[in-house]
Amino acid sequence: MENKYNLKSPAVKRLMKEAAELRDPTEHYHAQPLDDNLFEWHFSVRGPPDSDFDGGVYHGRIVLPPEYPMKPPSIILLTPNGRFEVGKKICLSISGHHPETWQPSWSIRTALIAIIGFMPTKGEGAIGSLDYTPEERRALAKKSQDFCCESCGCSMRSALLALTPNSNPSAEDDKAKELAQQINFKAESSLSRQASESRGAESEPSTVTQGDTSTSAGQEFADGPRAEQAEASPATGVDGPQTPAAPSTGRPLSPRQRRAQQHSQQGQRDGRDPASRPVFPPAPRQPQDESHAGSAVLIVVLTLALAALIFRRIYLAQEYKFDYEL
Repeated sequence: MENKYNLKSPAVKRLMKEAAELRDPTEHYHAQPLDDNLFEWHFSVRGPPDSDFDGGVYHGRIVLPPEYPMKPPSIILLTPNGRFEVGKKICLSISGHHPETWQPSWSIRTALIAIIGFMPTKGEGAIGSLDYTPEERRALAKKSQDFCCESCGCSMRSALLALTPNSNPSAEDDKAKELAQQINFKAESSLSRQASESRGAESEPSTVTQGDTSTSAGQEFADGPRAEQAEASPATGVDGPQTPAAPSTGRPLSPRQRRAQQHSQQGQRDGRDPASRPVFPPAPRQPQDESHAGSAVLIVVLTLALAALIFRRIYLAQEYKFDYEL
């Protein structure tokens, strides 16, 4: 394979180095390139413990671009698992669907540990994601032991080392786990931000409607302290309780808020609660038929004037021609 590729290429150097580091399988993952293609790897990962995938061993492909590690790989699962679709590129923050989140410091080892960490999470409708029931996933975890890859000839029963209670992770595994945790956190943060933005967009109209009265009250408290003091004095004759004003929001008042403010001030002067005061309907708009009628009359007058000018011009021309012939 060394004679087939340019050893000066950064991608080839990086992949050959990672292939040497991942040559020996571990208890949780293993990955190696195909014999005839350095840019296609096959991997095996063990299902995370204390989850629906516990006891399962899952096989898949990693297709790397020529620009690796500057661009992310594409990850495809080959073993039915109930979390990712089989034979389809899955959408993760470490896969080719999200090149904007990929970092060159991540490696194939990081991707393998991140896949293990992503398996118990919800699909959330992402590309290549599934949301099977826990019972179906447990059944698929048991069947995964019988899977054997036709391309690389790897059997899931012997792909990984047996689990032992005294096994200690290596320094590379610890570093990869830290990076995988950052990937998981980053993915969760993006999902929560998208959910909050969607919820905020849906609730924005109702929030503005409910906040009109409080905003107008806050502006009244900030702009009109003299009027409020005069209304609170005994000389005004107001017997009803005074409603405390809300703090000002610092935003300019809309026409709707100004109308609410005027109604509130008028209600306080009359000694009634603005909330119980009936809301007056807005002034009716002037019918547009008058403007249309005026435009039509103007057009008719201009047309008649133009016709009169043309007729006079024709008449003068005919009179001049008649005089000339005489």
